[in-house]
Amino acid sequence: MKKIQGIVWLVIVIATICFLYRARKPAAIPVVAPASAAAPGQPGNPSAPPNNSAASTLSPSANSTSPPLPAMLSAKAGMVEPAPAMVPVEMSPGIVIQNVRHAITEYGAMFGGNPVGTNPEITAALAGNNPKQINFIKPEAGMRINGNGELVDTWGTPLFFHQLSGTDTEVRSAGPDRKLWTPDDVVTR
Repeated sequence: MKKIQGIVWLVIVIATICFLYRARKPAAIPVVAPASAAAPGQPGNPSAPPNNSAASTLSPSANSTSPPLPAMLSAKAGMVEPAPAMVPVEMSPGIVIQNVRHAITEYGAMFGGNPVGTNPEITAALAGNNPKQINFIKPEAGMRINGNGELVDTWGTPLFFHQLSGTDTEVRSAGPDRKLWTPDDVVTR
């Protein structure tokens, strides 16, 4: 009788482990609204100060009264799917750009060279579309992805990546004026 009880408990434990393993979800990546969709006084408006509150995430419908819905990028399909809510963190634009640069460096160390291509291609590689399916994007480090699958800066403007070499990449934010190559750009390499 005790042997049967032991087997029943073992089956229950194995079933629980299998259930928990299948229920496991990838890390969430916040998605921000494109700059053109911002209302006056909202984060996408260049005259508004940066705001990393939950209101800066892309909601399912612009006219919806439902709360904003963070999303995550599916590395395999390249699609945006609903994800659990995350607590936004306020960081200086320079720190966010350095964190993106650090993610690129980690990728380069793991794969022998930095990801190359356009912003969406680099973002997809960092988000898990790589040989080991490793996600280098950390929302808690201020890294955000817009609806077009691009890494964006504090103001919701897509970042510019300049490949200096196979192991050195310059990351540029357009800054508060949201125009590249002006004096307020935030740059790291």
